Amino acid sequence: MRIHLPNNSSLELKDNPNILALTEKLFPKKSHLLAGAFINKSPDLKDLRTLLKDKDYVDLVFLPSKESLEVIRHSSAHVMAQAVQELWPDVKVSIGPVIENGFYYDFDSPRPFLPKDLETIEAKMKQIIKRDLEVQKQVWTKKQALSFFKKIKENYKVEIIEDLEESEVSVYKQGTWLDLCRGPHVRQLSQIGAIKVLKMSGAYWRGDENNTQLTRIYGTAFHTEKDLRTYLKNLELAKARDHRTLGKQMNLFYFSSLSPGSPFFTKYGTVIYNELKNFLRELYLEYGYQEVITPQVASSKLFEKSGHTQHFSENMYPVLQKSSQEEQHTLNKKSQKMLNSPNQFFLKPMNCPGHCLLYTFQKHSYKELPWRVADFGRLHRREKTGTLHGLTRVTSMAQDDAHIFCTIEQVKQEIESVLKMFQKVYMCLGLKDYKMALSTRPKNSMGEDSLWEKAETALSEVLKNQQIPYFVQKGEGAFYGPKLDLLFVDAMNRTWQLGTLQCDFNMPRAFGLKYVDSDNQEKTPVLLHRAVLGSLERFIGVYLEHTEGYLPIWLAPVQVLMINISKDQEAYVQQCAKKMRAKGLRVETDLRPEKLGYKIRAGWQKKIPCMAIAGEREQKTLSFSIRLKRGKTLSLSFEAFMEHILNTAQNKKESLTFEKHTI
Repeated sequence: MRIHLPNNSSLELKDNPNILALTEKLFPKKSHLLAGAFINKSPDLKDLRTLLKDKDYVDLVFLPSKESLEVIRHSSAHVMAQAVQELWPDVKVSIGPVIENGFYYDFDSPRPFLPKDLETIEAKMKQIIKRDLEVQKQVWTKKQALSFFKKIKENYKVEIIEDLEESEVSVYKQGTWLDLCRGPHVRQLSQIGAIKVLKMSGAYWRGDENNTQLTRIYGTAFHTEKDLRTYLKNLELAKARDHRTLGKQMNLFYFSSLSPGSPFFTKYGTVIYNELKNFLRELYLEYGYQEVITPQVASSKLFEKSGHTQHFSENMYPVLQKSSQEEQHTLNKKSQKMLNSPNQFFLKPMNCPGHCLLYTFQKHSYKELPWRVADFGRLHRREKTGTLHGLTRVTSMAQDDAHIFCTIEQVKQEIESVLKMFQKVYMCLGLKDYKMALSTRPKNSMGEDSLWEKAETALSEVLKNQQIPYFVQKGEGAFYGPKLDLLFVDAMNRTWQLGTLQCDFNMPRAFGLKYVDSDNQEKTPVLLHRAVLGSLERFIGVYLEHTEGYLPIWLAPVQVLMINISKDQEAYVQQCAKKMRAKGLRVETDLRPEKLGYKIRAGWQKKIPCMAIAGEREQKTLSFSIRLKRGKTLSLSFEAFMEHILNTAQNKKESLTFEKHTI
């Protein structure tokens, strides 16, 4: 058999080795650092014990690379489960996957875990790692695995095995403890450099609220203690930037258990929301978009055409179903007729089906295309309670959503236009650190291979032509077409998916959309799905954390806080505030009989970008002492100050840049 390697070389072998045996032959001095390998350019890292096949392309991964962190963390999850069961043998284990920056394991315990237990678990984990146990992989038949896990009463493992279609399963053993798992795992537990148990929360088995509630314990692992310390330090900084904390501090939004996952925006939060909408509406005029409003509720027939009931139904809210005879008796005849209809109705989860329907109301010529239609309508998506997270994971949202209906010849120029719009918006918001991902066809998808290939080629060619660096995410596209995702890297070096551009040849066909071409023949348009910021709720959450709540002045709920030093300046401050409000500026005053330092601290706590302070001197000279967030202080005449604030806000400048003036 022949194995192919990244440097265009290959190796001929007589038997079927695993990844470790191949490494021992190629790099005997480095084999003890092997973590696994990528095989045939698959994005999934394979365990070092995986058997190789003829003509496999193998890219080896060694410790302490970034890619090998997955292996370290997966093995750490097993160490956590072993530690918990050594401490409390009656605890049952379920699943323990790797997640971004760490891992978790879900436990079914007859006694509730206490906060102090986390330290005990971490200490036991460190003891187990010091034992330097070898991690062994064993392959069992499904029958053998069921028999074993039933015998030790690990019912969650039994349920997992019963759902598997494979005839064989793998288990990993370290010392006397073992777990059902696909891998990958380290060779020796001593290869785990540094671990930390972080927190715990509740989680339902398989995410279903009707199932048993388990205890989810989170942890993280790194190659070195230094890397771990850096991460924990950043974690503390992230807590201070948490948008949920900032939201309360700045009085922007709140949540209620009576409407889970749906934020209540205050007058201040609504300012941010509307300013973002207004900003995008200005660009819609520049880039030729029409804004429309589409219904909130539609028949299942609409979503069957779009493919959402087949591919997205678990995330959709049904709003009109058949009721019991007793309930129907209380309804009027009109309502009964609707309920007895064979149609199911849903709250709108996405705008694209409605926009396709809107397209069908009129005939279209090639001369009218591209037709760019935008919609800020509310969307509703069912989310499991445990996944909700402030503004970044909600059930009710609005997207800066748009759809472009165009000819095949117009696709590339429209993609180029959208990418230019992306760049303009992100530069204005100061979001300069981002990368582009091209996501290709997923397993659960609709449409012909040839259409997917056309769409993927169009997206990649535009990126290459514009010299925009990108990477490929295999199988991560939408069910109806491939997409480009703009991945923003925030101040905490975290990656967020914000803007998206999706190329769709399938939905227009499903809706029977047509236009009359120059040859007087009917043809099917191409549909581009486009969002710049994505969900406005999610973007506000991400942006608050990135900026630590210090928003650009055009977006700030309160742009200026005007403060008097004594009662004598009250009238002057109120008069100046009134003039600024008349110019459209968002100004508040703090005229309380408190010390100046107290008022200033209160203003900074609310993240107000600028404070204008008036004492006896400022009142006499019709000026203000200006304080900015970085502690800069300067003196300006009132008229010069107001003009500068207006100019900065109207031109959407990223920050205030006063030139120093003295009176």
